Amino acid sequence: MPSTEELGIRLAEDVLKAVAETGDDSIVNEVNKIVEAASSALTEAYMAAIRAQRADTKAREFLDARLARARSARPPKA
Repeated sequence: MPSTEELGIRLAEDVLKAVAETGDDSIVNEVNKIVEAASSALTEAYMAAIRAQRADTKAREFLDARLARARSARPPKA
């Protein structure tokens, strides 16, 4: 049986995929309300995973942009 944290992570991954597919960010809060009504532990794990995955995405976008700028500023190799 998966742990509460594992369930929260899996749910967050699925919800963020649905958000990306639909463009409807309100899905995050709607699912949170459903989970919150049944399990405070799962609510915490789910929202922590949502925050972590969103932070990871933003950080990777920043890193990719920074590397792209640095690479384009380098002189071509001979």
